[in-house]
Amino acid sequence: MHAVLHALSIAGSMTWEITWALILGFLLSAVVQAVVHKSTVVRLLGDDRPRTLAVAAALGAASSSCSYAAVALARSLFRKGANFTAAMAFEIASTNLVVELGVILALLLGWQFTAAEFVGGPVMILLLAVLFRLLLRDRLLQEAREQAEFGRAGSMEGHAAMDMSVAGEGSFARRLLSARGLTSVSHVFVMEWAAILKDLVIGLLIAGAIAAWVPDSFWQAFFFADHPLAGKLWGPLIGPLVAIASFVCSIGNVPLAVVLWKGGISFGGVVAFVFADLLILPILNIYRKYYGPRMTLFLLGTFYTAMALAGYAVEFLFGGLGLVPDQRNAEIPMAGIEWNYTTWLNIAFLLVAAALLTRFFRTGGAAMLRMMGGAPAAADHAGHGHHGHH
Repeated sequence: MHAVLHALSIAGSMTWEITWALILGFLLSAVVQAVVHKSTVVRLLGDDRPRTLAVAAALGAASSSCSYAAVALARSLFRKGANFTAAMAFEIASTNLVVELGVILALLLGWQFTAAEFVGGPVMILLLAVLFRLLLRDRLLQEAREQAEFGRAGSMEGHAAMDMSVAGEGSFARRLLSARGLTSVSHVFVMEWAAILKDLVIGLLIAGAIAAWVPDSFWQAFFFADHPLAGKLWGPLIGPLVAIASFVCSIGNVPLAVVLWKGGISFGGVVAFVFADLLILPILNIYRKYYGPRMTLFLLGTFYTAMALAGYAVEFLFGGLGLVPDQRNAEIPMAGIEWNYTTWLNIAFLLVAAALLTRFFRTGGAAMLRMMGGAPAAADHAGHGHHGHH
């Protein structure tokens, strides 16, 4: 019983440490999604030129941080005419270049990891674009398109298909601060939380259990912590494989990344591990439904290669610049609730979240919440209906 309580206390301490940052991140994402139409996104992703991929990354960074919703939205964009490479760039940025991920990495691991994530993400997208250009054949792409047109349901289809942006003219601020704008922000905010909550809770519990029950000596041997060069070469290769086996995606894998970093995985290994939320086994199964088994294997191989190479890039770049933090100073948050800036920020942002939650339920949000996991066709219809309501 003591061991269980110890694991739960670690998970609770991590939760308290990152609460305000999560609320802030999802609020910023909701604000952007409230004024940017998804039809605009499709129109801007028509090819795989560098400029288009940069636009895809920027739009993805302003979008959902839920891995399942990002994968579903990328398929939706592809079906509506977006270039496949651009859709994948959008998907990667949607989970790995979002504000909330950067803030949480800074809180739990240090600002260097946030910088590495935002440097490594574009590197991964560039590497993936090169791999696609060299290896992706027209026949395989056509097979994937035909499979995508079947519209088989994966996960979070309704959430991905709904367009809750505010129609009409006027400045960004005017649309945002209107009654319709505030309602749209509240709906996106709550549905973003609903999309990632399960993975976040699972990730925190897994991280707490591993931190409490698995000795550091195991991880140090597993990651070759006593052999610096071997550890640097091993980390980006093993990091994505640990992520695939963990079943935890999106922001939920950051607490586990803290445990792995304290255990001895390399700096680049942590970054590659965080990137690999798009390769966990449930998402690979969704790729199979969306694009067929051959494209799933292609995505597994190319994504893994790009993630590992991006991990090496940040490992040696940040190492050469002397920006890799001292691993001996790594700590897992265990202090719990104290009267410090974290507590005051949590109180302030929890009040904001409560106000948005209240507006959500007072403006028909409960009905939309039930549509989040619907089939693609039903979700598209629901999304258009909500857009028309606004």
